[in-house]
Amino acid sequence: MIDFAVANDKETFGRMREPLAERGIQVHHVPVRERTITIGDPPWEPDDYDVGFVYPGRLMEGGVADAVLEIPWLNDHETVLTSRNKAEVLARLERADLPVPDSVYVSNDVSETELIEVFERFEPPVVVKPNSTTRGVGVAKAHDLDSFLGICDYLSLVHDYRATGDRSFLVQEYLPAATDYRVMVLEGEYVGAVERRLPDDAVSEGQWKHNAHRGATATGVELPEPWRELAESVAAELEVPFLGVDLLETDDRLVVNETNARPTIDEATKYDAGFYDRLAAAIRDVAGRN
Repeated sequence: MIDFAVANDKETFGRMREPLAERGIQVHHVPVRERTITIGDPPWEPDDYDVGFVYPGRLMEGGVADAVLEIPWLNDHETVLTSRNKAEVLARLERADLPVPDSVYVSNDVSETELIEVFERFEPPVVVKPNSTTRGVGVAKAHDLDSFLGICDYLSLVHDYRATGDRSFLVQEYLPAATDYRVMVLEGEYVGAVERRLPDDAVSEGQWKHNAHRGATATGVELPEPWRELAESVAAELEVPFLGVDLLETDDRLVVNETNARPTIDEATKYDAGFYDRLAAAIRDVAGRN
């Protein structure tokens, strides 16, 4: 039996426990945040676990856990950092001739004149997105210049705080009425996809972000082969073993909006039939490197 460490006990933890146990992998919750840890007497031993799932999202806590546990991760520190840096992902995909939204990277502080020039590159509204947040946190839509500059002012106030590690954000084109897909790629191969859709009443009230944590529902879908190949190309370019690739589809475009190296696993019915066999094989492969 392989002992598999998972830092969060949310939906993914609950969904993977039984399928992986059936395949000889015992899933354990290893909490690394919102607790105290005595450095000289940690709650774990290096031989307690064989392999970890994805590197913890709070990187400082992850560093402590990584030092104590001494295990390889399916998605390690470097892959989580790469995916979290939205601007880096877009730049790398652009260089690889993969389709992405028109975007401008802003590293604060910049002048108001520069921000106005950025805004005027686009047809309003524009999307303003913190560079390294997740779950849609801090993402805003600005319909006019005054609103845009106001959002930038708030970001500057946050960035003035000395402990803020990332003082950058993205300004992107807004793709109205786009359909949002989360595509899962494991070890370079497509393993399933969901369409994320907001309830009609939420849309009528002005909601537009399709994150599951913002109330969107995820429905399993079959994607055309070229779309699957696009997601696989993204994972290959970023060199992330287990990756969620977010695609936006309009009438005439398909673009890679974001990626997530700490993706939520949905119900097994939304993935290919062999998903858990392939996940278990990937875990065993990583554990064999320990």
